[in-house]
Amino acid sequence: MLKYTMKKYCAEGSKLHQIIVASLMVLPVFSYGTAIGWISPMGPRLMSEETPASAPVHPDTISWMASVVYLVGTPTVFFFGYVVDNFGRKRALMLTSFAMAACWALKLYSTETWALITARAIVGLGVSGSYVVTPLYIKEISEDSVRGTLGSLVVLSQNLGNLFAYVMGEYLSYNGMLWVCLAVPILHLVLFTAMPETPSYLLKCGKVEEARDALAWLRCRDSSEPRVESELQSLLLELEQSKGGELGAALKTMITDVSTFRAFRIVLIITVARELCGCLAVLHFASLIFSKASASGWVLTANQQAAVLGLVQFVGSCTASTLVERTGRKPLLGTTCFVSGVAMCALGAWFFAHGAEGADAGGASWLPIVALCLCIYCDAAGLQPVPFVIMTEMFSFQLRGTVTAIVIAFACGLMSIELRVFQPIAASVGLYLIFWLFSAVCLVSTVYIACVVPETKMRSLDEIYAEIGSKGNKKGKEKDCEADVTKL
Repeated sequence: MLKYTMKKYCAEGSKLHQIIVASLMVLPVFSYGTAIGWISPMGPRLMSEETPASAPVHPDTISWMASVVYLVGTPTVFFFGYVVDNFGRKRALMLTSFAMAACWALKLYSTETWALITARAIVGLGVSGSYVVTPLYIKEISEDSVRGTLGSLVVLSQNLGNLFAYVMGEYLSYNGMLWVCLAVPILHLVLFTAMPETPSYLLKCGKVEEARDALAWLRCRDSSEPRVESELQSLLLELEQSKGGELGAALKTMITDVSTFRAFRIVLIITVARELCGCLAVLHFASLIFSKASASGWVLTANQQAAVLGLVQFVGSCTASTLVERTGRKPLLGTTCFVSGVAMCALGAWFFAHGAEGADAGGASWLPIVALCLCIYCDAAGLQPVPFVIMTEMFSFQLRGTVTAIVIAFACGLMSIELRVFQPIAASVGLYLIFWLFSAVCLVSTVYIACVVPETKMRSLDEIYAEIGSKGNKKGKEKDCEADVTKL
């Protein structure tokens, strides 16, 4: 096992092994990011006269290719929840990579409509595996001092995958890009076989000695050290405390407990804001959007402008962890939502004026790229990561897994509908109407965030629940009674 062959290369107590595991762990997320970005440069190519298919692909097929990912991702969230609990985090993550490899291989095999849509449907397994397994794996292998940094690699790697797809789509052939994309999950499948299962899952399976060895390797320490034993005992205690968090009990608590239900409702609404802000549709159809704006005389090609968006998204995700700790959750979420709404409104006005004139929109040729860059930056820096942070801070350990699965499934459902109708509406009505709808969602959500969403930074669950209207649990009520008695 790797714990014997690599231990001599790291200092005692080093974080090296945790960084190695986390870096390999996010390769499936990177592959999923390339799949999301792939459709932007390759969708227009498939529809063009120079298509690699036998005939130009119909725009309706491209819409289905974009939306079917999340249509499949909705139920497979729960499938991966089952796999990760019954077969382990490592096997679930490798299944994610296998799905991504199958997606790229099927596209190489055929460009027929059935193959393209089926391949994109398989990506639904990638999105579920990426966001169900990877955050859990990182939480269970990392120490508190590096957990936040390693956790940020998830969104960062997806955004890097988007950027990679935009850049490679501009310079590689259709098949050339598919071969490069196929290499990533295959590399992960080969390398990750040597990585350990998480200590928490090994303890759950009753494999105490294997858990001790895995923990010692991850911490770059000897398995007999007191620090390893102390952490192992803490994991055993956490495992014992979480036994009451079965799905049925968690759902009952979410429905019957007033404060928990209100918190769940808040998380669902800010999830709507995140998914319907328009950024996901922009990333999928960036080349299409810029090709419609190309008459303005912008010097970059549509794919190059899309690559600029990917770069902005990558920069935004790099700054997200710093901003969320400095500004707080609520101010950052509200500000990025408002700025996105204003930018989408301006973008809709540009396309409306451009369509009304039927030609060049004049001196505002810079507006599409600037407005979209602003939206993408706000999404990566606030709208995308902050709802996940708020979600983890508004629920107890016992409820967190259930809430995460439901919210991700809900988000996938929203995304599948959004991506399915984006291109048909754009073709029949115009892009300006879609951007104005996105703007309306953002601006209304900003008001909701300002009035309803609580600040969760450095606050306990009791403090958060008190702000949203009620403590909603017996422990909170008992504390209030005790406080009243003390005052008397």
